[in-house]
Amino acid sequence: MDQIDVSILINDLDFYYGKKRVLENINLEIYQNQITALIGPSGCGKSTFLKVLNRMHELIPGTKVEGRVVIEGEDIYLNGVDVAELRKTVGMVFQKANPFPKSVFDNVAYGPRIHGIKDRKALRCIVEESLVKAALFDEVKDRLYSPAMDLSGGQQQRLCIARALAVHPRIILLDEPASALDPVSTSKIEDLIQQLKANYTIVIVTHNMQQAARCSDYTVFFYLGRVVEYNKTEVMFVNPSKKETEDYITGRFG
Repeated sequence: MDQIDVSILINDLDFYYGKKRVLENINLEIYQNQITALIGPSGCGKSTFLKVLNRMHELIPGTKVEGRVVIEGEDIYLNGVDVAELRKTVGMVFQKANPFPKSVFDNVAYGPRIHGIKDRKALRCIVEESLVKAALFDEVKDRLYSPAMDLSGGQQQRLCIARALAVHPRIILLDEPASALDPVSTSKIEDLIQQLKANYTIVIVTHNMQQAARCSDYTVFFYLGRVVEYNKTEVMFVNPSKKETEDYITGRFG
């Protein structure tokens, strides 16, 4: 692989829901300012793996992680790690747009306020900057104080991306961000992801093979809780090294 800085290093990762092991012996390097797509059939561990990267799984009782997850040089599972600070560094956007029942402005300002920014002028700068980065500002600049729920589905998803950007993360996790959107909105999200990689490391779960091929620099193929194959996207889609990968990519199963 190219000499690109490693943003996330995973060593010997196992993950359990109760006694059931759902991720097994994961070893990966995820590269800085690259888009890494996670593909594989439903239930193979992709979304679970995403949650492990910012400890979101800890909101579910009975989960357990073994192994190491090192983000920007820090093992995030060591005692004393500030989980709130971790989730600020590693932002997450979910499959279904989930704006708060507040105005567009208050959605984006929510995180900065939680982290202690109260000055109205500073908040306005952050909100505008985040909406611009999310390619949404021009569409909502006259509706900043209108309910976020009045936006279209695609706009709501970009609002959720703006909300994640507002706390200045360095890594963005996207769990099927376009699966509920129409083709036009999906194209806008894909264009946005391409723009964001200049400043962020991006990990995206997708069921859409064409989306993975279009959007990502690297692809990880998960199957039954294991990593079957990991390579540059252009290599994996043209010349996969494992039969299971080829069968999945060509639609023979999954």
